[in-house]
Amino acid sequence: MSRSTDAQKAERLNTAHGLLARGLSVTEGALSLSREFAMSRRQAYRYLEEAQLIGRPVPVVEPAAAVTFKLPPNLVDAVRARAAAEGTTISEMVSRALRAFLGEAGGHDQKLEHPAADARDAS
Repeated sequence: MSRSTDAQKAERLNTAHGLLARGLSVTEGALSLSREFAMSRRQAYRYLEEAQLIGRPVPVVEPAAAVTFKLPPNLVDAVRARAAAEGTTISEMVSRALRAFLGEAGGHDQKLEHPAADARDAS
């Protein structure tokens, strides 16, 4: 059996939170979660326990796609060192940098004004 993605986990935690917020007992919530997501009762209880600890809905994270870049070795070394120094992943650091470069402050999608892209969209 494969592990849940972050998006799946967030969906399940939010469903568990919603069940508890509606006043269902933990037992009723576990039964509902196990049926809705085809999971064991034990796993459903774990989601309910975690939802109780968090006490609020969690943001749903968009799934990531793998991308390969060819970069100069000194740049790769610098990125690795910076990510390690900040205690973050290379993916998170590169995502932040690309969002800033593309003008998506706070991670919100904004249509970028780019003449070549606008010309392609119009055709």
